[in-house]
Amino acid sequence: MIDRPASWRMPTPKQMEKLAAEAVRKAASHGAAPDLATPAEYWDAILKDPQAGTNGLRLAQRHLSEIQRHVLRASCRRCERTVEIQTADAVRSYGGNAVWKDVAQRLLDNICQQRTGRLEEDGCWPAFDAT
Repeated sequence: MIDRPASWRMPTPKQMEKLAAEAVRKAASHGAAPDLATPAEYWDAILKDPQAGTNGLRLAQRHLSEIQRHVLRASCRRCERTVEIQTADAVRSYGGNAVWKDVAQRLLDNICQQRTGRLEEDGCWPAFDAT
């Protein structure tokens, strides 16, 4: 005996075609049709935005000598610990050619308490603060 409600049943092919046609009709009436081209002004505004391309990942991949911030901060997504270091101290300790991502990983691993014994799971999972 099956304990599933009747609403669980898969729609018939005819019902699916009707639902798809209705969804296309609604999208076309709201101006969200997929075949409409996005105006060039929209993309120009997006690319000229001063915040475009300044996500944390990009900062994480920079060399310490390229970073203009006074204080660098990384936190662990796993144990919620936060590490801060002045850029000058980081350059002095690890060199100007060191990548911030690697330096932050080393700093977080020095204080990590989440040790499982498995290489894939050990250590902290860094998240780079954008402030």
